[in-house]
Order: sequence, then C-alpha cells, then structure tokens
Amino acid sequence: MATGVIGTNDQTVTTAAAFIPELWSDEVIASYRKNLVIANLVTRIGHKGKKGDTINIPTPVRGSATAKGENSLVKIQGDTHGNTALSIDKHYEYSVLIEDMAEVQALSSLRRFYTEDAGYALATQVDLDLFNEAANLNGGSGSTGASGWNKAQVFDSSGVLSDWDNAGVGNAIALSAGGDNAIRGMIEKLDLADVPQDGRAFVLTPRQYTDMLGIARYTEQAFIGDGNAIKTGKVGMIYGIEVYVTNAMGTTQAVTGSVVHDIGLLLHKDAMALVEQLGVRSQTQYMQQYLGDLYTADTIYGVGEMRDIAGFAFVTDR
Repeated sequence: MATGVIGTNDQTVTTAAAFIPELWSDEVIASYRKNLVIANLVTRIGHKGKKGDTINIPTPVRGSATAKGENSLVKIQGDTHGNTALSIDKHYEYSVLIEDMAEVQALSSLRRFYTEDAGYALATQVDLDLFNEAANLNGGSGSTGASGWNKAQVFDSSGVLSDWDNAGVGNAIALSAGGDNAIRGMIEKLDLADVPQDGRAFVLTPRQYTDMLGIARYTEQAFIGDGNAIKTGKVGMIYGIEVYVTNAMGTTQAVTGSVVHDIGLLLHKDAMALVEQLGVRSQTQYMQQYLGDLYTADTIYGVGEMRDIAGFAFVTDR
C-alpha cells in the first residue's frame, strides 16, 4: 500500500517552479535586454496605448543666440520644431509548446533554453527593424531591396564619401582599403551636420569589424580603450566613438555580378526612435488538447526616423 512517498513521476515544488510564469518572464526580459544592440543606441520612448496608435515626436530645430542690448526685450526663439509621426505597428511573438513528457524529464534546462532563445529572437527582430529604418537616413528612400539604400555612403581611399551606386558591380570598397581616412571621413560628415559628439556609435557587421581590425590605428590601445565591454555588443572605441558588432544587420548587392556588400551604421541616438508599447510580455497556459504547456513571449513597438542628418548607413565591399 502506498505510504505517501512522492514518486519520481510526481511533480514536486522544484519541478513545478520551472513553469512559474514569473520565472519565464524575468529570464526572457533579461535575455531580451542582453541581446539588444541597435535599440540601445537610439532614443527609446515608452508608450501606454495599443497597437495601431500613432504618436507625434517633436524634433526641435537648433536656434541661435541673440545679442542682448541694454533695456531691450529678449528675443523669443521661433517655434520651428518639426514633427515625427511614428506608428506602433509591429507585433512579434515567440511561442513554444512543452509536452508533459518533456516537462517531467528536463524542466529546468528546457526553460533556460527557451527563455534565452525567446529573448534573443525578439531582440534580433527589434534591431533588424531599426536597421531597415536606417535606409531612410541621409535623405534615403527607405527601400532596402535590390535598388535600395540609395543614400547609403561609400568612400574611397582618401576618405571622400559619395552615395552608394549599385549599378554595374557597385562602387564600394572594403573598410580596410579605405583605412583610417574612411573612418575620419565618415566622422567628419556628422561633424559638418553639427551632430553632437556625445551619443554617437558605429554599428558593424562581424565581417566589417574583422576588416576594421586590419586598420593599424584602430588596434592601438588609445583607440580601443580598456577592453571592458560593458554594453552589449560593444567591442571598443575609435576617435571617442563606441564601436558595436551585431548579426542583426543585412547586406545589399550590386546589379551586376554576385558580390554581396555589408552595410554598417554611423549614427547618433537622435537619428531614430524606438517606441515600446509593450516591452516583453510572457504568458503560459496549459493546453489539454496537447497535454502540455504553451509558453508565449511577445512585444509591441514601432520604429521611426527622428533626425535625418544624425546618421547614415555605409556600404563596404568584402
């Protein structure tokens, strides 16, 4: 006769804990934050509303100082700010069904895998949407297709910038071929546009970063910094600008031939905005028809350009 001893197939407090919603939620949020790269380099705005909402973000235009004469009135700056209408139109989810048999056999390890994967998948999608939005910067058309990225920049070995031209085999060269002149030429473009020094960042593909390591000046300690990658994806600094690497970036291709080109970004945080209506939500429900637990993580957000001249994409050859 049974004596009340818990058997190996009974769910204990320890095994049940693996499916407590709070545990899933905390772990997914931690993974999501850990894997975001581009999203941490733009303006982030929280919004309480619903999918489909449109919010208006003011984009002030720089004013000018006025000489103050004795006994004269102050000159009030004109209301010349622009406006960015940004739609909360993106809703992505990650769902997994864990059947009872798997639940009994590998609860803890399964939970860790899926919470990490859910956070990674959602973070990668957010970064990808921001990357595609960058096709609007610098007066771009916003197109990311075969004829897109029309205002992305390329450089020559002297550091002179020009628009990406995908006619024929394209006009891009490798980052290492442009060398230090290319890096300084891109920085100068933001300087001439009066973009603040603080808040700038380079975002590179892994291949572009490897190519940058071939630029002697970059590998000097004064440019790399102390090597402490505090922020996600940060791999160093060059000329006081933080350098990040991420796989959440696309490529482009010239019309003629099969050469694939990498696309990187140089941007200031005011270049684009990420508006989050729902950061990351986690839900669990037992599905009797499947004899398992359905776990879903989702997020609702919108992305948009804020200041067109505060950043640009650049195309490099491989």
